[in-house]
Amino acid sequence: MSTSQEEQAEGNEEASISVGEGARDTPAMEETIEEALMASSAQTIKRLETELTEAKDRHVRLYAEFDNFRRRTAKESFELMSTANARLIGKLTEVLDNFQRAFDPKHKGASPEDVEKGFRLIYGRFRELLEEEGLEAIDPPQGALFDPNLHDAMLQQVSDTVPENHVLQTVQKGYKLKSKILTHAKVIVSQGKGN
Repeated sequence: MSTSQEEQAEGNEEASISVGEGARDTPAMEETIEEALMASSAQTIKRLETELTEAKDRHVRLYAEFDNFRRRTAKESFELMSTANARLIGKLTEVLDNFQRAFDPKHKGASPEDVEKGFRLIYGRFRELLEEEGLEAIDPPQGALFDPNLHDAMLQQVSDTVPENHVLQTVQKGYKLKSKILTHAKVIVSQGKGN
């Protein structure tokens, strides 16, 4: 055996001795590692439980805040609507009072022209109050293009004067409040010239 081979063999023996000696310490070392891992796991579990509890608390608080916000908003909406209705109804009581005055027995002897004039005044004031609130009539003139967004076709008729798909006659006015359609105008639509 050469010198280098002998040195190598001695190094291997020392390594096996140190590994062998380390092997004797392994069960104690494993117990220490296990204990460290268990302690670390316990700390991790404790930390995660704390974080979970805090997250649940935040969730419950946020849900309660949202529920309170939703209730408050619904209540405010209802109050706003009630206030708007009360304001409009307050204005309409004027029309109601005018009708009561018109039906007063002391006006029984009034001429039909005076009665009509009184009713026209009441009607004018009533219409005025509704227009102030944003009510608009949808009353297409004869010959207007039929618009299904504003008009409701009752039927179609032949016409020599009004082109096809145009309003021949308005049967009943429609109404919109600002941009919302309340009722469509009921119209008769032209089919164009007959054969």
